[in-house]
Amino acid sequence: MMSEAQQVLCFALILLVPLAAAGIALMNTGLGRARSAAHTMLASLSMLATAALAYLVCGYALQNYSGGTAFPGLFLVAVKLNASPESLGILLSMLSAGIGAMIPLGAGSDRWRLSACCYSAAVFAGLIFPVFSHWVWNGGWLAEAGFLDTGGASTIHVSGGLAALSIAWLLGPRRGKYVDGVPAALPGHDAVLVILGCVLALVGWLGLNCAGAILYNRLAVGAVVLVALNTLLAASAAALAAALVTRTRYNRPDASLCANGWTGGLVAGSAVAAFASPLAAALIGLIAGALVALSVETLDLRLSLDDPGGAISVHALAGIWGLLAVSFFSAGSWLAQIAGVATLLGFVFPLAYGANWLLARFHRLRVAPEGERTGMDLHELGAGAYPDFVTHHDDLFSR
Repeated sequence: MMSEAQQVLCFALILLVPLAAAGIALMNTGLGRARSAAHTMLASLSMLATAALAYLVCGYALQNYSGGTAFPGLFLVAVKLNASPESLGILLSMLSAGIGAMIPLGAGSDRWRLSACCYSAAVFAGLIFPVFSHWVWNGGWLAEAGFLDTGGASTIHVSGGLAALSIAWLLGPRRGKYVDGVPAALPGHDAVLVILGCVLALVGWLGLNCAGAILYNRLAVGAVVLVALNTLLAASAAALAAALVTRTRYNRPDASLCANGWTGGLVAGSAVAAFASPLAAALIGLIAGALVALSVETLDLRLSLDDPGGAISVHALAGIWGLLAVSFFSAGSWLAQIAGVATLLGFVFPLAYGANWLLARFHRLRVAPEGERTGMDLHELGAGAYPDFVTHHDDLFSR
């Protein structure tokens, strides 16, 4: 049972979680093209809203399904909504499903239709997230095996990152990204938005990790200080590691990759924040930042995966590293952590790919070529985010 102090603190921390969604939305917007900025922000909001409704309809019921033929809890019918741990779990899970559903938008930036984004978010929040979360957070077989995850590195970030991988494959690269097999640089349009997104994401992650530690690990109120400290240290070390890697490789630090490193540190720290020492959290973040910086380049150059927001590297790769790091730096079970990662790769990814592939058979995912040329803002929304500036002259005639 949770004490009244734990319930009050947990609720207050959950109220910070939407800032993580705001941070991810700003980062994806800044890392994309200027002529798609309004579309990316609206898509982020729409996916968050769609995910909340999908979780209302069937997500909660699937996440708490305990067998039998009926699914109690559809539409949250007969569920008592108060300050109980179950109610707090519903609110946190609904927000978590929305954040996970938004992650693939970074990989589909500048070419993913708004309606298709919403359909994909509904699939994630109504099926993918609740099924895996049941195994991790609701007494499923991974929880019984000893699988540890403080703030959703597996349920939110790796799941969302693997969904991003499926979207990047299904959509294909942006126009002009690969010319004769050689990747062209299509830099983001606003580093200021990206860095602001990093700061907002930190506040949201503090709420997410600390609330998860209280709700799912039953940590005492005072223990949230360690969780918050580890979250900050993991992000800080990751950002500096990315700066060092890019400084070594390109003779100067790269702002977008440093921002991706920061977020990768937050993701990796989400798994271990309640279990690791501060020094271990910093080391985990250091490795995560280096992995993200190297992975973004590798996916682009070697595998021809066009991921403008770095969602695959930041959320999937860094999250997997964080889950495995639990075994290095805490009393977590190697077997349980490996089983969790194997389930993500062997079940969640095929499910996400298959669901989006099936969706593509009935509803076109990618915008028409004319929409890419003029920009998602004008094509889908009828107005740009920056109407006083020319935002689509640079690759007007690119292939």
